[in-house]
Amino acid sequence: MSPPSLIDAHSDLSGAAPVALSYELFPPRSPEAAETLWTTIREIETTDPDYVSVTYGASGSNRDTAVDLINRLLTETTLRPLAHLTCVGNTPQELAEIIGGLLDHGVRGILALRGDLPKDGSQPAPGSLRYAQDLIELIRRVEQRRSALLCAGKVAVGVAAYPTRHPESPSIEHDVEVLLAKQRSGADFAITQVFFHTEEYSDLLTRARRAGVTIPIIPGVMPLTSLRRLKRLGELAGVDPAPQLMDRLAAADSDAERRRIGVAATVDLANAALDAGAPGIHLYTFNEHGHALDVLDRLALPRPVRPASRRLTLSRSQELASEELAGQELASQGLAS
Repeated sequence: MSPPSLIDAHSDLSGAAPVALSYELFPPRSPEAAETLWTTIREIETTDPDYVSVTYGASGSNRDTAVDLINRLLTETTLRPLAHLTCVGNTPQELAEIIGGLLDHGVRGILALRGDLPKDGSQPAPGSLRYAQDLIELIRRVEQRRSALLCAGKVAVGVAAYPTRHPESPSIEHDVEVLLAKQRSGADFAITQVFFHTEEYSDLLTRARRAGVTIPIIPGVMPLTSLRRLKRLGELAGVDPAPQLMDRLAAADSDAERRRIGVAATVDLANAALDAGAPGIHLYTFNEHGHALDVLDRLALPRPVRPASRRLTLSRSQELASEELAGQELASQGLAS
């Protein structure tokens, strides 16, 4: 048997890892929505997250607006975008072109997803990719062809994980086997779909680790403040949100009271995940920063200390945003007079 290495003899060399922080955004559907989104972007930028994910519509239905948003994040902010990409209904050639374009624009993180199946029951075109596992392998192949261009920043590939059974899955055990297959194909990390009960993340982590999944599994946490949104997401996920929370939200006599109740429940959910060993928190914002930042304010996340140059860049970015806003206000006043 080989003697232990120097590194093996010092297991605490790296110390405690900071907790990752990220948010999810989706491309705007109107000029008014874009204005709201960019207010949110500027607010979450001040928290210096590790990345922000940008969603991608079914079969790439909002591809252009998603790419436009990613490009603006890269050029106008200090935020690092994680680009969602779905594969159902797209051929390898189409997807390889999209992946290459993302990498050429500076994207270094892709969330590889299967995507929703056609609602009309129609079959994808011949040769289309069918599973996220296939998409991961395609991303790695495109990355390999660009190895010389990526020496200072390889691509991180993320995937989805399910704390509760996927609606199309025969069992939660099958979901873990799928996650393990994604890891074997080259996935670097996973982000969970929304969940509503404190034990669900720890149960997923236990099942995954026993099956051999070693990649980080980051809990996706949604501010539990909207009764309508909770009901809708519960239907999509096939899971009933906590009845007591639903009753309390329904009985609240003001938006402020619902916000207080929902934020407290979300903090409990996030803290339970952190206590179970979560390496980060991914906040689903729905393009609204207020409730997400309320949750963040109440979480004591150990965050990395960024280099001074990055903090200065962040500060300058905020100054430019303020100057732009002031200019718009002056212009509107001039028009009004």
